[in-house]
Amino acid sequence: MQVIGFISNLAMPMMILLIVIYGIAEKSKIFDTFLEGAKEGLEIVFTIFPTLVGLFVAIGALRTSGIIDLIVHFITPILNIVKFPSEIMPLAMLRPISGNASMAIATDIMKNYGVDSIFGTMASVIMGSTETTLYTIALYTSCIKVKKTRFVLIAALIADIVGIAVSVVVCRIMS
Repeated sequence: MQVIGFISNLAMPMMILLIVIYGIAEKSKIFDTFLEGAKEGLEIVFTIFPTLVGLFVAIGALRTSGIIDLIVHFITPILNIVKFPSEIMPLAMLRPISGNASMAIATDIMKNYGVDSIFGTMASVIMGSTETTLYTIALYTSCIKVKKTRFVLIAALIADIVGIAVSVVVCRIMS
């Protein structure tokens, strides 16, 4: 384990060293190139900042208003018919929207039911097999100024639904 820790600690400095050596070999102005990249990075941050603020406000409103709990309460009978645990539903609803909110919900699930419980396992598999779809699409499309995301959004949300459903099924089979 010490060897892996040593390699992990050296990974970033070695990567930086390799980039500098490559820049010297190519006879490019390394620091000027770095400054240009930093400037472009800041421009991207300022471009996507309004989108991020909007997403964070919407997610905060959803979590604090209790709308998610209300939705889960109303669809619990349907979830029971298809054998989908209602305890996982808040995670399934927020995972495509926000990584931070879904991480908080997954942590709550694990605190309440335990990490080795069926719900803890499902939460872990869902977190690993799905993406923060709306966040990612909003971020990337606002960065490159794409306005029509309908088909990308539909395909990505279908992939999230399949990932969540398969996570639940596989966890039930494996438990």
